[in-house]
Amino acid sequence: MDIILSPSVLSADFSCLADDVQRLEKSGIKQIHLDIMDGHFVDNITFGVGTIKSLRPHTKTVFDAHLMVTKPDNLLEGLADAGVNVVTVHKEACLHLYHTLETIKKLGMDGGVVLNPATDFKSLKYVAEDGLLKKVLIMSVEPGFGGQAYLPMSTQKIAALKKWRDDNNYDFSIQVDGGINVDNIKTVIEAGATDVVLGSAMFKNREMEKNVQMFFELLGL
Repeated sequence: MDIILSPSVLSADFSCLADDVQRLEKSGIKQIHLDIMDGHFVDNITFGVGTIKSLRPHTKTVFDAHLMVTKPDNLLEGLADAGVNVVTVHKEACLHLYHTLETIKKLGMDGGVVLNPATDFKSLKYVAEDGLLKKVLIMSVEPGFGGQAYLPMSTQKIAALKKWRDDNNYDFSIQVDGGINVDNIKTVIEAGATDVVLGSAMFKNREMEKNVQMFFELLGL
C-alpha cells in the first residue's frame, strides 16, 4: 500500500513559500496540498490561482488543490493553466457536481469531492460509477482553519467509506485532512486512508526535513 503524505502550505511561511516547498520536495515529499479559501464558503481567505502559478516553476511535486470556495467552476481553467494536477471540490459548493467533475477531467486534471464532517458519501454513487471520482477527501475537522483537533468520529467514517468503495469496486483514493499528527496518523491509515494531509505537524518549529523523516520512519516509508 502506497501512502502519500501531503503537506498543506497553509502552515508554511508565505514569505518564503517556494523555499519551503523545495525543502519538502528534497526531503522526499511528492505532493503538495493547496487550500484555496474565498472568505465566503469558509470565513478565511488564503491565496488564489496567481500564487499557485508563480510557485509551479519551483517544484515538480504534484499540486493537489482543495477548493473551499462558493463557485469552484470559475477557477478550474485557471488552475489547469497554473499546473494543478488534482482538484477536490466540496459537494455543498457545486450546483451540478457531475458537470464540475466532468469539466475537471476535460481540463486534464483528476477530480475529487470533499466531505465535511456531517456529509455522507453515498450520494457520490453515480460520479464514482462513471469514473469521474478519483479522490474522496474526508475532512476530520470543520473546514476553514488550520490547527484544529482531529474529530474522533472521522475514523469510523474513513473505514465506512473504504468498505463502500471496495464493496462496489470503485477506484478512488481516500484522503484525510485535519488535525493529523504523530499520535493519530497510524489510526487514520489503518482505517483506510492512503493520502494524508499534514499541516502544523509537518511545519512544526520550521524543521520540515526532520518532521518528514520522522513521519517516514513512523510509517515505514
